[in-house]
Amino acid sequence: MIDIQHTSQPGPTRLRSILRRLCMIALALGIAACTPAGDSNVRPEVDTAAAHAEAAQADQLFAQGRLDEAAAAYRQLADSERGAVADHYRLRAAETLRDNGEIEAVATELEDIRRRRLRGEDLARFDLLQVEIALHRRDPARAEALLDAIDAEASPALHMRVLELRARSQLARGDAFTAAHTRAQLDRDLQGLDRDHNRKELLATLATINVQTLRDRFAALAPDDPLRPWIEQAMRKQGQALPRTLPQPSRQIGTIDANAGGNSRAEGYHPPQRVALLLPLSAQFASVAASIRDGFMTAWSAEAVERRPQLRIYDSGKTPQDAIAAYRKAVAEGADRVVGPLLREAVGALFHEVLEVPVLALNHPDTGEVPPPGSSEYGLLPETEGAQVAERMLARGITRSAIIGAQADWSERAARAFRAQFEAGGGAIVGQVQLGDKDINYAKSIAQATASLGEGSEAGVFISVRPQQGRLLVPQLRAARIKAALFATSHIYAGDANAMLDRDLDGVEFCDAPWLFGPIAGRPDRSLVGPQIDSANGAGGRLFAFGMDAYALLPYLDWLGAHPDAYLNGATGQLTVDRFGRVHRLVDWARFDNGLAMPVVGALESTPVPAQ
Repeated sequence: MIDIQHTSQPGPTRLRSILRRLCMIALALGIAACTPAGDSNVRPEVDTAAAHAEAAQADQLFAQGRLDEAAAAYRQLADSERGAVADHYRLRAAETLRDNGEIEAVATELEDIRRRRLRGEDLARFDLLQVEIALHRRDPARAEALLDAIDAEASPALHMRVLELRARSQLARGDAFTAAHTRAQLDRDLQGLDRDHNRKELLATLATINVQTLRDRFAALAPDDPLRPWIEQAMRKQGQALPRTLPQPSRQIGTIDANAGGNSRAEGYHPPQRVALLLPLSAQFASVAASIRDGFMTAWSAEAVERRPQLRIYDSGKTPQDAIAAYRKAVAEGADRVVGPLLREAVGALFHEVLEVPVLALNHPDTGEVPPPGSSEYGLLPETEGAQVAERMLARGITRSAIIGAQADWSERAARAFRAQFEAGGGAIVGQVQLGDKDINYAKSIAQATASLGEGSEAGVFISVRPQQGRLLVPQLRAARIKAALFATSHIYAGDANAMLDRDLDGVEFCDAPWLFGPIAGRPDRSLVGPQIDSANGAGGRLFAFGMDAYALLPYLDWLGAHPDAYLNGATGQLTVDRFGRVHRLVDWARFDNGLAMPVVGALESTPVPAQ
């Protein structure tokens, strides 16, 4: 079943429980107790129906954000009760005052509570309020001593509150890095406004740490440490890049699970039943979306009929709000897996929603944050290519490099990633330039970038430009007698063979999607698809391959995320998934020879031709 739909109307408002509303109100003010006073599991029994009604009224005032009135109502209930019941309501009054920012009033309220009469979570909540008071009075040592004595394991809400208060106390005593690490641990358990608040505080904390310290501490973190993507994001905000730990997968998915008995199937294979594909079909990126859509549908069509999921395609529109509306509509119509959206801003906005159905986003958000638990992100990133070009040059023994790029965001991102990876591996960048869009004479730029490059097998040039600039640049490098190996990102290749034009690029080695150069097992051959589907040709071929891989990933995403040593042999490269839900791509390599882009055979044994 294929059904293409267009939507720009908002979906139905999602209903939230009283508990979630209270958490959002409280956490926007700094992570409050997320156990509502009306929860019969924690509220002591009261004697009369009237008392029940008064308690419900106080709970309602709190839920509505009428905190002054709610505090007064809880205090009145406390005055009318005795013993543990009175202490419970006085505790609720104190928590409400805390939510209202009246910390000294909280201290006064707690003086009238006998701690020894409190039980269970009421006891932990009392101590957490004492932590708040200690932090307010700038006494982080007392705050941490109190936190160490609290048993927060009985309740997820209390556990999250302990983590948030611990992060505040760690920051208060000057340990910003540990405070950020605590917030990174907390992030995976939060949603909605709670998560937004925590992420804002996390990034603000990292911003107080100098760049070199962040680099050093990042290098010491385990590959699956939850703080790693946040340091990457903080560095990106400062125009910096960090070296990447490239995947080293050792086994391909698709082996038969011997435990499946008569119903044998590939290990880790769990296909969705109803898939929604979200793409900007009628917006500025319609042609890009068409290539991805056609690749996705080609892979879907190649699937055995009995294994194909139902497929609906939705127009995700021009704005993040349009994409969110399309997601909600897809979920309402029964999708159990959503693929998309495509635009970076839309991905970021969707990741801030409470996702009822997991997503495979077709880009990485512009904010750099990781997907919510259960969801994934996959994109053809220039940073991926820049880092892998650096690794390839270092493996060839090249230790000095010039960088020549275009005046474009993608080129700058690739260059930053290349520099970070190359320098981390012991290489030195001797010069860097950007070529102007309207320039045709690059002599001055070449001289500037390569003045200290030297000659020999230790010298190389990293290039990140489009084909038109590359065809001008490479002959001018030769004319300048630059005797260095030339490496480039995929952007230098137009996507189709053109020996007459590309002869000027001879000797340049570049990374790209392997599907462009030969058959890939399990994927339709490009030589057969290209004559039939226009969007599979030219630069659209990479996006077509990207769409095919997005479909191929769906049954294996969860399993790949739990097995970082495994990979999917995709049309865009070898695909792995880290524990944060990010799909990583190991590229293939090609080189221009007599004007044709030919796959490089022999990997590290094959050396690119230096410029003559």
